[in-house]
Amino acid sequence: MDQYIGRLLDGRYEILEVIGTGGMAVVYKARCHRLNRLVAIKILKDEFARDEEFRRRFRAEGQAVAMLSHPNIVQVYDVSSSDNANFIVMELIDGISLKQYMEKKGSLNWKETLHFAMQIATGLEHAHSRGIVHRDIKPHNVMVLKNGSVKVMDFGIARVMSKSNTLTKEALGSVHYISPEQAKGSYTDNRSDLYSLSVVMYEMTTGRPPYDGESPVAVAIQHINGGALPPSVLNPNIPKGLEQIIQKGMALDVKDRYASATEMLRDMEEFRKNPSIVFDYAPQEQPARPAIPIPPAPISTAERVVMQKTGVRPAQEHGKSAPAQPRKRAEAPEKRRPQEPRQRTQQRSRTDERSRVATAAIVVCSAVAVISICVFLAALFNGAILNQEKELVEVPNLVGSFFSDDLSVTYEDFTFRFQPQEYSDQYQKGQIMRQEPVGGSRVVKGTEIVLTVSMGEEPQAKVMENLVGVTQEEARSFLENQGFLPLVRNETSSMYDAGVVIRTEPSAGTELSPGQTVKLWVSIGPEVILQKMPDVLGMDLDIALRVLDQVGFKNIRTREISDGKTPGAVVYQSVKKDEEIDITTEILLEYTALPKETEAPTQEETQQEPVSRFVTFDLPVREEPYDLTIYHEGILVMEPSRIEPGIHSITLELKGLGEQKYDLYIDDVLYASKVVEFE
Repeated sequence: MDQYIGRLLDGRYEILEVIGTGGMAVVYKARCHRLNRLVAIKILKDEFARDEEFRRRFRAEGQAVAMLSHPNIVQVYDVSSSDNANFIVMELIDGISLKQYMEKKGSLNWKETLHFAMQIATGLEHAHSRGIVHRDIKPHNVMVLKNGSVKVMDFGIARVMSKSNTLTKEALGSVHYISPEQAKGSYTDNRSDLYSLSVVMYEMTTGRPPYDGESPVAVAIQHINGGALPPSVLNPNIPKGLEQIIQKGMALDVKDRYASATEMLRDMEEFRKNPSIVFDYAPQEQPARPAIPIPPAPISTAERVVMQKTGVRPAQEHGKSAPAQPRKRAEAPEKRRPQEPRQRTQQRSRTDERSRVATAAIVVCSAVAVISICVFLAALFNGAILNQEKELVEVPNLVGSFFSDDLSVTYEDFTFRFQPQEYSDQYQKGQIMRQEPVGGSRVVKGTEIVLTVSMGEEPQAKVMENLVGVTQEEARSFLENQGFLPLVRNETSSMYDAGVVIRTEPSAGTELSPGQTVKLWVSIGPEVILQKMPDVLGMDLDIALRVLDQVGFKNIRTREISDGKTPGAVVYQSVKKDEEIDITTEILLEYTALPKETEAPTQEETQQEPVSRFVTFDLPVREEPYDLTIYHEGILVMEPSRIEPGIHSITLELKGLGEQKYDLYIDDVLYASKVVEFE
């Protein structure tokens, strides 16, 4: 019986049964007693769990992936360790892998291929936008649900495996879908995922991967050399546009591939709308693998008879032999017979020459293959060759230091990302308790450092944190990591952007019990109020503005023109009469110029009237109130105003001409500048 079945991990996850086994972990069905739901738990095998470095990376990577929230990605709920078990808690999927689906159906039609591929690409687009590269896209890591949707799983696991022996085993296990740069041990990014996705699409449409061989190393070398058959050779029913998408994604040089999943999705959408489309980019030129010359087939008895009579070897079937030479005109026997010994000598010379050429070619190709294998293994076992050319910098040791807003300024060689905060008995509130990669290691300049900030010692009775102003995903992840059950409710708000928490129940500071449900009210943006546009054409401008104000329209822009018979009257309105629009919509009114004096105008009269418009300034998210002041070219536009937490923007009515610059000061320190264009 399995050692984990029946056990309770972390005091909440009851292991029920085994549902899958992989190269480095076993997946179980389990019940979360705290949230009363079924989950999938992936537990590291003992040989990996004994490696401290692997465990640390496994946990850090799992926590990063837990921040992903997308319908085409298997949700990771938790990463933890309990009773010597290192595990990841995931969403339980009721379905089969794409590999199992393909084995049942064989090759898929182009509609089904596109249906699955677009969902996978959408999931990758979300992950790449969060800085996460999968590095192990293959049909085995894509789950097909009963409703036809797909979910990608095992995000980031490939990046965890940094040691050469582990990387080699995993890379070779997925060698049919590995990118050329992964096979070389070179630097990988989001374009490596797009290559692997294109290989999966190739297999979906043709029923077989583009490269195969007797050993994983042989397949990897084919990926490095390129030259796969076009999918349409194996399946003539593949539309040209889809084949172009697959071949562009599988380009040997990363520069020739799609730059992002978004770009690839754009072409997929164009193809979906018009399956007969042919894209205007040139097909990728991939170098073909060198062909080994085939030696001449053995000469049969019948061929010898023909050669004795004609001096020419007959052509073989299927075009395997050399092209047939033109037959000579028959001569009298007495003239032809003396020439036969000389012809046989020439034929033997030609045969010997072909044999020597074929033997030399085989030796050369064998040497090239051996050298390629050696280069491949050296790159795979000894690290990324290309990375050696990149500038390496030392990672600062931030563990124990207190977090500050100027972290990215102090360490400009790195970018920073943060995990949900955690309680700690060893670190004070605000101290950095964990970082990945660790301090002192040498990495490529620009590497992302993932930090976990301590919330201090865990209180005996937990209290509700202030989650107002944070995103829904961040709030949910935080509550679930603390053992609470988030329940989301949507509500309109003019103060908070869509997707941001407006309020919580219980409110901040309230004592919570284990497993308690916490309600999150999340903004869906401002309420849309529709109003019919009145007819203000012909009205005096001042009267027209009052009419619009009375019915609720505030965002009005005016422009003076020289044409028109009635001075000062409105001659154009950008929204038609009786059209229902949101009251926040900008409305443009054009009015005729007032009559001018006949004598020469003064300098003040020749100046153009300033244009009035409403301008919105974005403000930072702060937990403490602050004073906001706005200047225009050193002139005070808005006096110091107290801004309370939760306010993300402020709107002012301003007047000006052309482009004008406004400076925002927070607590007398320049925060941002904004250029406003007045027409």
